[in-house]
Amino acid sequence: MMTSIGSDRYRDRVVLVTGGAGAIGSALCRVLAEAGAAKVIVLDDLSSASRWNVPSLPNILFIEGSILDEVELKRVFLDHPHVVFHLAALFANQNSIDHPETDLMVNGTGTLKLLQFSQLSGVERFVYASSGCAIYGSSAPLPLKEDFISIHLSSPYQITKMLGECYCTFFNNHYGLNTVRPRFFNSYGPGEIPGQYRNVIPNFIYLALQGRPLPITGTGEETRDFTYVGDIVEGLLRVGYMDEAVGEEFNLASGKETRIIDLANAINDLTGNPSGVVFAERRKWDTKSRLLASIEKASNLIGYQPSTDLTKGLSATVQWFRDNWDLIQETSRFGPGMSAAVPGYVVSKESQATRSEKEPQAVLG
Repeated sequence: MMTSIGSDRYRDRVVLVTGGAGAIGSALCRVLAEAGAAKVIVLDDLSSASRWNVPSLPNILFIEGSILDEVELKRVFLDHPHVVFHLAALFANQNSIDHPETDLMVNGTGTLKLLQFSQLSGVERFVYASSGCAIYGSSAPLPLKEDFISIHLSSPYQITKMLGECYCTFFNNHYGLNTVRPRFFNSYGPGEIPGQYRNVIPNFIYLALQGRPLPITGTGEETRDFTYVGDIVEGLLRVGYMDEAVGEEFNLASGKETRIIDLANAINDLTGNPSGVVFAERRKWDTKSRLLASIEKASNLIGYQPSTDLTKGLSATVQWFRDNWDLIQETSRFGPGMSAAVPGYVVSKESQATRSEKEPQAVLG
């Protein structure tokens, strides 16, 4: 995954990855470890990921703990990491609406604590995972460029992602801490366990493999810029060492639009799911009919070039689901009753216990 331009940049380095049990984090940790990092420290509270997703390699140290816990922070900073990749967050929009105080604590105070510890311990580079789906608002011209941001945001998650960027800028300007703010767009790929608050692609694949209809909130004509996890990791590796990245923000995206109805049809085709789609009411916070990022700045400054198209990425993700189906069944996170993210759509505890059955269990009210 890592190109020759960065193959030796992490050798013998100590790297801290918060949220390292997630899809992006686990892929990043594997590449760092295989690139010869002296130690890759993973700090993750497993609130939206699972321990089995963390690569079991001799130079990866997994610590289960919260970024809000100063005892755990003292422990992970004891090894004086050279680079911090801060990926941990309360994810995402619907979760933050249901739990706004927790969102503020984790995404706001948690980020501030990590910046403070990084500044005091002499971290050389702090990479903050921001969200291009969050901070641009709903009225920005397309394709979305880094210099257009909005305060007219529609969820606490969007607000706290913006807050994290502001704190990074402050620590860069005031303390001289080298911070970088990559903005992710609709990431997907192997490693993301489905759940009530997770992204659309893992949830679609999860339901399709059970023969259930895929729920679309809206008309299906909405578009998103889906970005494969391997391409995001490649971008992270670059901003983690390149001098040109310091103090900057970058869109890490595919630079291509995909309609949600086309995504659903592609997943149904890949999985052989005959149940089609169902439509549900559009969520109030979901104010963007289209998403498309400009990747011109990332391309020009850090040489970012996404290389995985949606067809190839979806195929790899479906295969990961098939290879890890039993573990995914055990650790997916759907509560009983109606989903908070999809009104009227049910993935019940009872249906999770009998997932091997092909009887569709999801219903629209």
